[in-house]
Parts: sequence; structure tokens; C-alpha cells
Amino acid sequence: MPAAPGLNISLRASPAVLLAAGVLVALPFGPARAEHIENEVAQFAALDKVTARISKLEVPLNQTVEFGSLKLTPRTCYARPATEQPKTTSFVEVDEKALDGSQNRIFTGWMFAESPGLNAVEHPVFDIWLTGCKQPLGTAARAAAKGEPGAGAEAAEPVGEPTARRRVRR
Repeated sequence: MPAAPGLNISLRASPAVLLAAGVLVALPFGPARAEHIENEVAQFAALDKVTARISKLEVPLNQTVEFGSLKLTPRTCYARPATEQPKTTSFVEVDEKALDGSQNRIFTGWMFAESPGLNAVEHPVFDIWLTGCKQPLGTAARAAAKGEPGAGAEAAEPVGEPTARRRVRR
């Protein structure tokens, strides 16, 4: 069957064209995903509405700190590398101590540092929200935990202060 006039179909392609087509096929579809960084300490801001005092709380994971009548326990704290768009999240449990000594869970869920009003603890007397994470578990600490060679005792210590993060206007 003859080709349509002006239509030149070639079954042979140059290596450069084939290479480009192969690269396009090999690219993943969908958005790129950044790995999250696990941290050992969650940072919170807490407001006492009676005294108008704002306190900064640094709480190690799975440990409880008291602020007024509230008990705050972070379970995880994830951040992204400084080269990525900021997204700091923490899974938190907050209990309230009653006058009779009993405890009532008033919040369980994820907090987002970039959207503090989304899932902050709002209490009649106290407000608590996530501000960041601290002490990331570095690759040297992971290597030491796995027992890989070249990771000395000093490498098992958490990496120092995280890189300063900037807020992105939306």
C-alpha cells in the first residue's frame, strides 16, 4: 500500500533518537518524592492564655512533658532536606490532667509545622503547635546501628543543629 503523498515514514531511526526515546520511557511518571528525615526531638510552641506566656518545648520522642495541665508526648517527627519544600510533621498525643488525678486524651494525630492552625491543640486555657524537629538521625548513625564498618562510636551521635529552614509563601 503506497504512503500518502508528502508523508515520509522511516522504520530506521538514528541511535540518538532511539536513546532519547529510551530515556523518555525510563523516566518515572508522577511527581518526584523526597525522603523524609527522622528526628529524635520534636519542637513545640505552647501558649498559656491566662498569663499570655509562650513557651518553647523540646521533647524527645516517646517522652512526656507537662505544660500546665496538659501532657504532651510526640511519637514521630519527620522533616525534609533543606533543599526540598519544607514539610515537617509529627504524630502527637496530648492528655489533660483533671483535678481528681484522672487523664483524658484530648488530641491524637498529626501536626504540621507549616500549617500550625490545621491540627494544633486548642484548649480553653492552652494552645500547643509544632514548630520543627531537631537532631536528625544521620547516615553515620544509621550505619553504626546496622553495624557497618567505618562507623565509630562518635558517628553514632546525632548530627548537630539542622539547617535553618525558610518558609515558602504560597
